Amino acid sequence: MNDAKLYEVIRAPRVSEKTARLQEVSNQYAFEVSTVATKADIKAAVEKLFGVTVEAVNVLNVKGKNKSFRQRQGSRGDWRKAYVKLADGQSIDVMNAKV
Repeated sequence: MNDAKLYEVIRAPRVSEKTARLQEVSNQYAFEVSTVATKADIKAAVEKLFGVTVEAVNVLNVKGKNKSFRQRQGSRGDWRKAYVKLADGQSIDVMNAKV
């Protein structure tokens, strides 16, 4: 997989209180990924970009919210999230990650 494809698969790290707790407790990290990316693509991209060993990848589709503004209805786009579990003793600095 070339570098351009790696950056298309992983769009951005997801940082929240829940993901911070997951990092501490179970060494899992959350990323926003492409809607067409497979688990194998995500695993390969994380391993090559960050130089870590991935044990497991869990993927879920997030449905966009319905919103209204000045009597006009619309919706935000759907997106995909991946939870990546790393091997023991390995970590990713998501605050300084350049994805």
